[in-house]
Amino acid sequence: MMDATGVLHPYWPRDLLIPTYVANDRSMSEILVFLFSVSGVFLLVTWLISGQNGTTGRLGTWRRLAVCWFAVCGFIHGVIEGWFSLYYDVIPGDQSFLSQLWKEYSKGDSRYVIADNFTVCMETVTAWLWGPFSFWAVYAFLTQKSYRFVLQLIISLGQLYGAVLYFYTEHRDGYAHSELGHPVYFWFYFVFMNVLWIVIPLALIVDAWRHLSAAQTHADNKKSKRH
Repeated sequence: MMDATGVLHPYWPRDLLIPTYVANDRSMSEILVFLFSVSGVFLLVTWLISGQNGTTGRLGTWRRLAVCWFAVCGFIHGVIEGWFSLYYDVIPGDQSFLSQLWKEYSKGDSRYVIADNFTVCMETVTAWLWGPFSFWAVYAFLTQKSYRFVLQLIISLGQLYGAVLYFYTEHRDGYAHSELGHPVYFWFYFVFMNVLWIVIPLALIVDAWRHLSAAQTHADNKKSKRH
């Protein structure tokens, strides 16, 4: 579909103006294979490392999965979203691999290909805060740092807040930036790939709450025994 400038593009709404757009020369399968294979490498390596005996013993299965989640988040936030935060203004016409990844994803949410103000701000915060913090959380859990659940709570709250705003702002726009109901672009790209950052952070917030509450209860009991 052509915009008013005569430029052919696949994005919604159909009258969207993207004068610098250049179509990808990479296929959807190439881009998705890259994304999921690299994420899988981060997950596998972290899973293997977290299974080794540390100074205070071996991590349990669910804790190892949480650490793997933070490793994958570090990659996605720091590298994928970090690229968007740096190059959002040139992505429509750029043929670098990560720019093509974002042009492909934009078929599910065209706010990215037009550098919508909310997405730029949200992704910049995500990239430069939650990216490094996620890798820090991996280190904290592998070395059993006392602040590890504080990090888990902070990161998860930030991710949850960003995801809720992401969905809510698009809801208020009437889901105008994607082909509503499309099995791949709407349900997989827009819904599934983002709802993960609601479901998993919610579970980790509850988990961190329980551990921090237990630690505070223990500290309060010790204090009361001294008196």
